[in-house]
Amino acid sequence: MTLADTLSTGLIALRLDLPQQQQSALLNYLALLGKWNKTYNLTAIHEPERMLTHHLLDSLALVPHIGIGALLDVGSGAGLPGIPLAIARPDLQVTVMDASQKKCSFMQQAAIELKLDNVCVAHARVESHQATRKFDWIVSRAFSDLAEFVRLSAHLLTPGGQWLAMKGGIPDDEIARITVARVRDAISLRVPGLDAERSLIIMEPV
Repeated sequence: MTLADTLSTGLIALRLDLPQQQQSALLNYLALLGKWNKTYNLTAIHEPERMLTHHLLDSLALVPHIGIGALLDVGSGAGLPGIPLAIARPDLQVTVMDASQKKCSFMQQAAIELKLDNVCVAHARVESHQATRKFDWIVSRAFSDLAEFVRLSAHLLTPGGQWLAMKGGIPDDEIARITVARVRDAISLRVPGLDAERSLIIMEPV
């Protein structure tokens, strides 16, 4: 099975109907990530097939849980989940943020090569970042524990916004430590081709 076939099958399993142009953009992003990864070690996963399931499809599992507006991806690394979300949802204004200059350079290059006009790259630490506008959605995929994630990014969330944190299994111990947010939902995610526990914790300000 080709990467294109695996992606198409995965999208069907996620119930995402993406046009061929967007599927091609996702595969081009994967190729670019693989190319840069040889030099800059952006991710510990190097095999294209595993990158597709562990990175692309894992990120795209978020799509049904995000509405319209502006989204901030904190600790985005190689642009995950922000860039796949921006490709799948061109109506979404996505800011990808990381403290690493080399990772921001990659994300900037990816946005240019893939012509992603809805992507902005911020080289910053979230706790010190001051944005001209606040965000409706703040997401993280491998950032920190939930309480820390909320505390460091609270100044960037709109009053009616939500935090979305991707985790392994549902982290009951982390949820118990949250004080300045309310857990709206804790969802077990099924990511095609990924034989591991994945969950999404959705939080909103108290």
